Amino acid sequence: MELVYTGKTKNVYALENGNYLLKFKDDCTGKDGVFDPGENSVGLTIDGVGDVNLRMSIYFFEKINAAGIRTHYVSADLQDTTMEVLPAKVFGKGLEVICRYKAVGSFLRRYGEYIEEGADLPAYVETTFKNDEKGDPLVTKDALVALGVMTDKQYEDIKDMTQKITAIVAEDLKAKGMELYDIKFEYGYAPDGSVMLIDEIASGNMRVYKDGKYIDPMTLSELFFA
Repeated sequence: MELVYTGKTKNVYALENGNYLLKFKDDCTGKDGVFDPGENSVGLTIDGVGDVNLRMSIYFFEKINAAGIRTHYVSADLQDTTMEVLPAKVFGKGLEVICRYKAVGSFLRRYGEYIEEGADLPAYVETTFKNDEKGDPLVTKDALVALGVMTDKQYEDIKDMTQKITAIVAEDLKAKGMELYDIKFEYGYAPDGSVMLIDEIASGNMRVYKDGKYIDPMTLSELFFA
């Protein structure tokens, strides 16, 4: 295997069959030792978080594939904490897509003068460029198209897929007595331009509450698989 990318929470290796292998780590994004899925740097390490993130990713990728929504997921090996995925090109130099059900985190920091903390949002979708130095700046649909990062159709496909996937995740959490506030995704595209969900779907990429209290990633995973 050839190491092709070292990420914050995963390393990426090229496989001989043309696919890629994701190796999950125990690192989490955050600041000052506190987990925050909206942060753009590693803030802490939690033993075992790579394993539970992979387990949750397997669960949701299989469910999303079954729902007819395209993902890069092929298979996984829990013993090695790895996931085999289809090749996909990222949009631009990397793009994150967030779906928000509640006004918290960076959304509240930006727009707090217009909305109360925890207020409902209508499956609000926003996109940010992955750029640590610039703090992952927000980017609009018009800018993405004007910059040649994606087509109008690709954006609309991403928005539609994001809202459908978020609903699947939220329903499963709700069934276990938890409430999804927001979740972060990444997308790529195949040679024919078709969009697919990539990266992971794990507790480290979502903000979830139970009885009005925030649930940290490890506790969330424990509750989810209980």
